[in-house]
Amino acid sequence: MLSLIIPLLGVVAFGALAWAVNRQRSTLGAALPAGAGVLAAALSWIVFIALGLGYLPGWTWAPWVLPLVIGIAAAFATSFVLGARRSAQDTTAVEGILRS
Repeated sequence: MLSLIIPLLGVVAFGALAWAVNRQRSTLGAALPAGAGVLAAALSWIVFIALGLGYLPGWTWAPWVLPLVIGIAAAFATSFVLGARRSAQDTTAVEGILRS
């Protein structure tokens, strides 16, 4: 179980960092990137444990490192993709209001 908790704590920290470095952070909540990263990391950990990678010689690192990498990538992708998309939608909505 420790192989799940420690990567998830790291993903939460990097999810907060992903939100903090995003220039359009005002368009999304602070917990959204961290939550998306935790979801991706937890699901990948479940898959890796179900495949037995935590118990194979030479692959015991996989349930520790791979969910951490996948969760961090998901947090940054969520932050930047949704931030840009929501910012574009907000700009379009403001332009529509100003034109009418």
